[in-house]
Amino acid sequence: MNARTQKFASTGLIVGVFVFWELFCLAAGISELVLPRPTQIVAAFLEYAHAIWPHAWQTLYTTMVGFFFGVLIGLSLGVLIGSSKLAYDTAYPLLVGISSIPKVAVVPIFVLWFGAGTVPAILTAMIICIFPIVVNVSTGIATVEPELEDVMRSLKASKAEILWNVGLPRSMPYFFASLKVAITLSFVGSVIAETVASNKGVGNMMMIASSSFNVPLVFAGLMVLAAMGISLYAIFAVLERRMAGWAMRKHN
Repeated sequence: MNARTQKFASTGLIVGVFVFWELFCLAAGISELVLPRPTQIVAAFLEYAHAIWPHAWQTLYTTMVGFFFGVLIGLSLGVLIGSSKLAYDTAYPLLVGISSIPKVAVVPIFVLWFGAGTVPAILTAMIICIFPIVVNVSTGIATVEPELEDVMRSLKASKAEILWNVGLPRSMPYFFASLKVAITLSFVGSVIAETVASNKGVGNMMMIASSSFNVPLVFAGLMVLAAMGISLYAIFAVLERRMAGWAMRKHN
């Protein structure tokens, strides 16, 4: 199957899902208060577009700021843990414990510290994306082939040179794979914080819409989040192919 056929198949599947959704709701007589049809969701988006965009930009802003700091922290910890067995044995269990805490449980703590608003959303987006980056980067560095390290040592390379010339390039495919996961998780963190402790953002808009039983607007907010997540995922997929394409399998 060539690339063009794959794109047509993917597009056809997406269109088919929405067509089935529309016809199923019509045939079953499902109320929009339970499950709005795609056409009703689009109509709600067009009707409230002037109100949706400020919330969408706020969510995108908090997500990207939190994601940026999460990447910096996650990459630093991943390099430290992957290049040191002592750090791996001591810090990894702590990271697992922290990542196991439901993020909605820490939002009230952030509100107590920083007040309601943008900061809790940024911090929630940050902490939720750190763990996958740390795990992938540390795994990429820790699984470097011993033969490569032996060759570098035979050339009188220091540990820092081995890390820079072998460990970090070896971890790039893992790093970009973690970015695609982390960016979607960052949206989850932002929306969680916005539903709990914010007066702006898509999460807050959806809470207000649900309280007034405007279910099509709630689904419109979900579609906006999905569109932003897919767009950023695609951007990082392109970067992955350009910067770590050497590690990908080649297809005829």
